[in-house]
Amino acid sequence: MNISLAQAEKAIAAAKQKATAMDTKMNIAIVDAGANLVAFGRMDGAWLGSVDISIKKAKTARFFDMNTGIIGELSQPGGSLFNIEHSNNGLITFPGGIPIKNTQGEIIGAIGVSGSSVENDHSVAEAGAVAI
Repeated sequence: MNISLAQAEKAIAAAKQKATAMDTKMNIAIVDAGANLVAFGRMDGAWLGSVDISIKKAKTARFFDMNTGIIGELSQPGGSLFNIEHSNNGLITFPGGIPIKNTQGEIIGAIGVSGSSVENDHSVAEAGAVAI
């Protein structure tokens, strides 16, 4: 199963709504089950440097089917995934990337958000992920 463009746009709209409510500007990327970019939104004034980060967060969440913050915890020195961020042409291992599931619980894609603190990035990503 893959996320549809309509579902991806719904996730971006929900994430943008959450970011607006938090008074922050975000870059929001949605990838499909194959980690291919399906949709992207850059809110007016969002950091240019966060474009690539949001896409990599989405891909990282899909590559490993877990929140990027969890991967970050496991990739600390001495952790089981130490240095994993250097694989796959670069991963992002801090919060803001979340797998997206359909109503049957199957992973159909992922969302990556960047543009604020990692706590805010995660909150905005979560709003988008649950909107499907």
